[in-house]
Amino acid sequence: MSSPSLLQPSFLLANLKADATNKPLMHRIQDLMKIIDEYPAKELHPIFPWLVESMFGSLDGIISGWNLRLLHSRSHEYAVVLDFLNPSGPMMKLVYKLQAEEYKYELPVNYLPGPVKACIQEGVLPDCPLFHNKLQFPPPGVMTPNIALDPFEFFMFHLAYCLVAPRNCLQPQLSSSTDSAYFVLVDMYLKYFLPVEGSVPPSPFSDARGSVTAPSPRASSVSFAGYGVHSPSLLKHHIFHQSSVNADPAAQEIWRSETLLQMFVEIWLHHYSLDMYQKLQSPQVKLALLQYRLSMSSMPCQPHAPPGSGTFHTYQVLLPFHSPPPLWGLLEEPFSPSEEHVLVVRLLVKHLHAFSNSLKPEQPSSSPSAHSHPSPLEEFKRVVVQRFVQQKLYLFLQHCFGHWPLDASFRAVLETWLSYIQPWRYTGEKTNPQPDQNRTVPDKWETFIHENLLLYTKLFQGFLNRAVRTDLVNVKNALMVFRVAKVFAQPNLAEMIQKGEQLFLEPDHILHHRQPRGYLTPSQGGSYLSTRQRVVMDTVFKVKSHVYSLEGQDCQYKQMFGSEVRGAVMKFIQIIAQARHTAKRISDHSNEAATSSSFLSWFGLGSSDLNNTFPGAEPEDSGECLKKTHEFLDRALENLCGIFKLNQGQLAQLLSNLSSSQDDGHSRQLPDCIQGENGLVLTDLGRMQIINGLRRFEVQYQGDPELQPIRSYESALLVRFLYRVSSLLNDRFQAHMSALCSRSDFLGRLGRRFLTEPEPSVRLKRSPMSRRTLERSLQPRLSLRPLASYRTLLLLLLFYALGALLSFGPLSSTALLLTGALLYGVAMTLFVEKLKTQ
Repeated sequence: MSSPSLLQPSFLLANLKADATNKPLMHRIQDLMKIIDEYPAKELHPIFPWLVESMFGSLDGIISGWNLRLLHSRSHEYAVVLDFLNPSGPMMKLVYKLQAEEYKYELPVNYLPGPVKACIQEGVLPDCPLFHNKLQFPPPGVMTPNIALDPFEFFMFHLAYCLVAPRNCLQPQLSSSTDSAYFVLVDMYLKYFLPVEGSVPPSPFSDARGSVTAPSPRASSVSFAGYGVHSPSLLKHHIFHQSSVNADPAAQEIWRSETLLQMFVEIWLHHYSLDMYQKLQSPQVKLALLQYRLSMSSMPCQPHAPPGSGTFHTYQVLLPFHSPPPLWGLLEEPFSPSEEHVLVVRLLVKHLHAFSNSLKPEQPSSSPSAHSHPSPLEEFKRVVVQRFVQQKLYLFLQHCFGHWPLDASFRAVLETWLSYIQPWRYTGEKTNPQPDQNRTVPDKWETFIHENLLLYTKLFQGFLNRAVRTDLVNVKNALMVFRVAKVFAQPNLAEMIQKGEQLFLEPDHILHHRQPRGYLTPSQGGSYLSTRQRVVMDTVFKVKSHVYSLEGQDCQYKQMFGSEVRGAVMKFIQIIAQARHTAKRISDHSNEAATSSSFLSWFGLGSSDLNNTFPGAEPEDSGECLKKTHEFLDRALENLCGIFKLNQGQLAQLLSNLSSSQDDGHSRQLPDCIQGENGLVLTDLGRMQIINGLRRFEVQYQGDPELQPIRSYESALLVRFLYRVSSLLNDRFQAHMSALCSRSDFLGRLGRRFLTEPEPSVRLKRSPMSRRTLERSLQPRLSLRPLASYRTLLLLLLFYALGALLSFGPLSSTALLLTGALLYGVAMTLFVEKLKTQ
């Protein structure tokens, strides 16, 4: 249906725009509810794009909208906004009104994810059927094409895009993102359109035919071409868009669930690097996928339209064989998902597992001829995870593993990964007599593990590469190591992963005699192979197809339980043991410092330098946190040994040798270095030792002692004042002090004690930067900076107070103080001279 031009907005639209700047949000929402109820679809059609943009913000980031990400339950508008936008609220009623009239809304291709945009620009059909048959060729002079979306797709696109819009990176996150209106709204839509119990509620607004009009039917082959690369349980008919008049009414409603999921997956997960795009576009991968689809699908081949017929789906026949040169510039957009983005993806993963696990078990039929067809929603549950999410989530997590900062915020990515690889946690079963660490993975999940092999093995290796570069003394990083080791240590899981690797490494020649999926009887021309042999070959083919579809036909698979990864795990265990030892030393040092720090330190009996803390110590790495770190690392070691079947005797010997060699004296050695042209250069081992707090360079101030940073125990005003006074005295009497200190008699030695610094007994090795600096020749000088210390001031105050009690005046007390200092210097000079003569 042709839509009226939006260049001339209606009177209603003009009033709404004026109210947007004058009325508060709650009043505007009340007005919108009345308008949606009273006005027909023809009048609401022009305001719909503006209304969606005013809620979720513009795609270019200029308009912020209602700021759903920053709207939390403490706000007065929170409940009103959720009531208006909930899946059965007024806004969705407007969507269904417009859907019944089959309106279309154009969206620039530039706002689609990079890989989808590149496919369209190259003239290749995107993998996702959501964008099929929607391309609108631009008029002459316009370079950017558009896609035409129906109202439901248009609304869902903006809802999903709100999370990744550019403006989100510039706004501060003031509180937990899981409490925001956006997070709660996404959860509501997932539970409504992907229900764990029951079916999808019918739309509240119906047309004359009794249901909201679904989008035009797609060819049945589109579903298989878009997703049928991972699961053998391919649908025998297209469940999402029934073209038959007598189709099941539930099938007419399932398109909303499909559209919602496709929008979320495409906008949130369909991002990957240039190298990955090139790999997935290689002819070898496409040919392998085509062979898989043809062998797994029992449907006859559908004739395609000849090239040049004008329909965009004609590229489907060219897709496996034709790959024009990619437009690489389209994929150079930076993709840095935020922590909030990852948390929403985890919400999606957890709900999809619960949705898929709610599939009703198949009931055995009483007669062979009777066939009970499951409902479209049940068929959707059967294939939703493998077909819609697996590939894009793998690429998304792989990107995060390689680009996320080495800090504790990686916990969000880690938990998303662990949620996906543990679907048995979301079965809805409340009874759990076994503890988590003793819970055995049911055998029925072996197929899921094999069909998701890379998400277990490749991502575990990616985590291992990250973990060896993090500070495991930090309790948050130690917790992440413990979480991963605990998950993979679940009984049966390692064995299932290892079996999946063995299936992938099976020789390819066993697939050459693979039979069709129907398994005809010998009388019908079928195979005489046993059922078990056919099942094994089918499983091998599925595992190989999974790996090749994600990593390419020429991938070099590295076994998780191979010798190379096993060696890396042994090195990682050493790092864990070193971190445990470091945590113990930090804890012991903190306990000693806490015991020695008392009021007596003000009198010179303790260390006055508050900055002299143990290296590697952080606010969270003290007390109870260090105890938790030690506990997490201990349990992680135990779990890793169970996963990789490590010899306990060798491990105990390794840990004992490590503990004996890392005493306090050994830990104070320099990190591993090599001598370079400009000084010491750290090796990779030395960097690891510094990161984990195992060794360190002794840091020493090498500048002018009078210009050191002002300490917390010093008066800044007195430091600056006394520095000026001492500078004036040193400049005025420099010649006399130098002459005095150059004498070799007793007066010269006494002068050197008061006017020069003592030579350090140990001269430290210096870094390349400090080595290039010139050695400063220390000249005799008078230093008054010790008088600026609060401890010294307190001692002087107590001394003068004692003198006042003994009837000494200020001058007498000062003379007595100077005399005592002189006698102390004389005694120390004689004592040191006597020691040298002996």
